[in-house]
Amino acid sequence: MARTRFRSTATGAVVVALLVGSLGAVAPSAVAGADHGGSNRGRVPNPTVTVPTAVGNGIFNLQADLTDFPKYGYEEQEFFLEGSARSYAPTRDLSADGRWKVRESSTAPHKSRLIVRRPTDPRKFNGTVIVEWLNVTAGFDTGPDWQFERTELMRRGFAWVGVSAQYVGIEGTTGLFPGLKASDPERYGSLSHPGDIYSYDIYSQAGQALRYPRGVNPLTGLDVDHLIADGESQSASRMTTYVNAISPLTRLYEAFLIHSRSSGASGLTLADPGLTMPNPTLIRTDIPTPVLVVESENDVLRHLSARQADSSRYRLWEIAGTAHLDRYALGELAIAFLQCDQPVNAGQHHYVMHTAIRRLWKWMRHPSSRSMPSAPLIQFTPTGEVARDQWGNALGGIRTPAVDAPTSTLSGFGNTPAGFCGLFGTTTPFTGGQLLQAHGSRSNYLVNYVVATAQAFKARFILEDDGPEIINEALANEFPG
Repeated sequence: MARTRFRSTATGAVVVALLVGSLGAVAPSAVAGADHGGSNRGRVPNPTVTVPTAVGNGIFNLQADLTDFPKYGYEEQEFFLEGSARSYAPTRDLSADGRWKVRESSTAPHKSRLIVRRPTDPRKFNGTVIVEWLNVTAGFDTGPDWQFERTELMRRGFAWVGVSAQYVGIEGTTGLFPGLKASDPERYGSLSHPGDIYSYDIYSQAGQALRYPRGVNPLTGLDVDHLIADGESQSASRMTTYVNAISPLTRLYEAFLIHSRSSGASGLTLADPGLTMPNPTLIRTDIPTPVLVVESENDVLRHLSARQADSSRYRLWEIAGTAHLDRYALGELAIAFLQCDQPVNAGQHHYVMHTAIRRLWKWMRHPSSRSMPSAPLIQFTPTGEVARDQWGNALGGIRTPAVDAPTSTLSGFGNTPAGFCGLFGTTTPFTGGQLLQAHGSRSNYLVNYVVATAQAFKARFILEDDGPEIINEALANEFPG
């Protein structure tokens, strides 16, 4: 089956094309997908996969922008996942280096669900599935990394699968947006979750059902070559534990994207009340699986004590001028509902996440190549605060045109009221006088912005595919006079 290969053009040519508005789409070409055979088949139990029999209110799917499905030829389906899940307990004290050893501890029945977003035409599938551990911080399932990554996923033919791995997402709570069973008893009443100590194996069984299906195949018609595990925020903490404790046993996911993690890791077991998870927890580097950790500016203080040096299988990216979630990922309806006191961050976080997916995909397939750049880290003052330039934008870290040719202060902090709004950062537009002070004129600004875009291309943290949209953002900015 044909696969999509990523092809880029010379940076200088791209910049010229952007200036004249003539950059075209990158054409796909074929590349053979690797076949990993059946070496992992016996490590994870195969769950029973079924299709929901009751329609109810349809797929419960908050915070998911699917408006570009027709453009890219994608569809969404839902499946239930049922079996006996295992919990794990450590065989020795858990060390801060993440080199943990665990054993199976107990089992319990479970019935969870998968959301599948895939190309309708199997010929457009590139062979790789992004498997996102759905986030339950808000008390219900959300897919924040789908929001950040969706354009790159669809234009490059990835399949995306969201896994309801945790108790709250299924059993839920009372409130405006409860879990699945309370939100739609007709459709989801048969689901059952035994508790979060079993979440790691539920996530493994989801991968097993995708990679080595038996019976109902959630990806019928797609030839799956690779699985990339993905989790943001609270799910990133779960992903940290999964990499350190579970992945060496299951050997199922071939790369990990850990997005906006803190310095610690999620708990393994409730059976031993004396067990303490080390904080900070580093990512183990003694396994062959590549791991990319991406931190927004809003996350760096929470993660700071867990910073670790890049290695042959580990990278840390920190993005200046970005927030944990932002205007792009939240969407206008969610922003209006949340009623934060200040405009939320409107930085270019999602463009870096597009790059993260593509670079990780390449790094996974070509581990000896120089396909994954190391990134500069965000700088701090002697008093432990994020160091900032004269416009209030962070110094260091991955640079985007919006912070290197600014028309606003983009901060990961400062929004109120406390709670979720504190994760969304702020956007403070420059006054007319500040715009003129920073750039002199609109034409100078556009030149500065294009130069910053070219620098981001050269540093390999922004994709040239996103160039036209990035330039259009600059063209939309108004200047006095």
